[in-house]
Amino acid sequence: MTPDEIEGAVTAGLPQAVQDLKRLVSIPSVAFPGHPEEPVLAAAAVTEELLRSTGLPHVQQIPVEGSFPAVYAEAPAPPGAPTVLLYAHYDVQPAGDPALWRTPAFEPTEINGAIHGRGAADDKSGVISHVAALRAFRGRFPVGIKVIIEGQEEYAGERLEAFIERNPELVRADAIIVADTGNPRVGDPAVTTSLRGMGAFTVEVRSLKESLHSGLFGGAAPDALAALIRMLAALHDDHGDIRVPGLPRGTFLGAGPSEEEFRATAGVLDGVSLVGSGTLADRLWSSYAITVTGLDVPTVSGAINAVQPVARARVTVRVPPAGDPKTTVDAVTDFLNQAAPWGVRVSYTDYVLGSGFLADTGGTARAALNRAMERAFGRPPRDVGAGGSIPLVSTLVKQFPAASILLFGAEDDDAAIHAPNERVVIEELRRTATAEALFLQEYGSAAV
Repeated sequence: MTPDEIEGAVTAGLPQAVQDLKRLVSIPSVAFPGHPEEPVLAAAAVTEELLRSTGLPHVQQIPVEGSFPAVYAEAPAPPGAPTVLLYAHYDVQPAGDPALWRTPAFEPTEINGAIHGRGAADDKSGVISHVAALRAFRGRFPVGIKVIIEGQEEYAGERLEAFIERNPELVRADAIIVADTGNPRVGDPAVTTSLRGMGAFTVEVRSLKESLHSGLFGGAAPDALAALIRMLAALHDDHGDIRVPGLPRGTFLGAGPSEEEFRATAGVLDGVSLVGSGTLADRLWSSYAITVTGLDVPTVSGAINAVQPVARARVTVRVPPAGDPKTTVDAVTDFLNQAAPWGVRVSYTDYVLGSGFLADTGGTARAALNRAMERAFGRPPRDVGAGGSIPLVSTLVKQFPAASILLFGAEDDDAAIHAPNERVVIEELRRTATAEALFLQEYGSAAV
């Protein structure tokens, strides 16, 4: 197919792709514990149906131990052509407080050229980008195709990692497209070349056998909550830089957002300073970051006058691509132990570790993607980093070190993923699907 024919086919199929995305978004496929399993299984079934509609000759659901099924599809490569693996996930984050949504989270609503709803961007747009790109070829693919769409990336995605480690031949490919990232702004094409790894743990502080009346005992009895607050506050200096030894600031070679862009995207209040030092690209994509993501303490509503015997916090550490998550977590917990006051008892549980990723920006596949994105978006892509983690990517790097791993997608920094009022711009979906289809053609031609 010519580039004009590919662009025309994707554009002609866009109305159906939009309806398919709305259908997926209407399914509350939250794979977190405590949420019903039926919608997650329903999303798997719809994903399987959509992949069948592309003309792929082999499509099936595959059990993943301890998780929801992955949807797998494949088509053999033409003689001499490479094989491309396409990845996305059909599960979504919980919607959170319904009062914070302007439209119902699982009633996809089209407003001003965008589809609003939980998962519209992360990552059901990735599923539909693959479907729309593959449909353009009407079953005559220029490369071998493998597709794996997982069902529990947002919670315990490492279970697919273990599955792939046991079944590497199932997903072996020459190039891998991970459609779970996006562009800094709508219409500003980017390839994510850097992912931070992560470590997370729960820290618990105990100081008393039970809570005590603050009037009778306050002033002498050690307060576990006050101790924990002191420990957590010690992690950063007055500028917001990390004080833990051995976690230096890194450097990102590409350009990051301006402070004005970042403040607007992040919703930083007027008069509130950003934290840390170095460029924003350094801070967001190549440096360590420590965030307290949860606290187990008495709530303000209904609080009683008591000295607390125990307090817990969930701490997440983002790790630069070259950093080791375990070594990093050990450094942070050692520092917290040293910062613990009054001899309180400190313990750690619920560790999670995940490696980062740094892409090779050369090679045939990346060159083909550059040409495809430039045609689809009207300008060449730039390299960006991502502060978040994608559990599968480090496993793919280990299993297939010679494969080109390409991260791009229809999301953008204003898509509100993991937040209320998530949305994806339809034109961005079209451009992304077009870029993927053009890449498949370009890569197949360049490699033969």
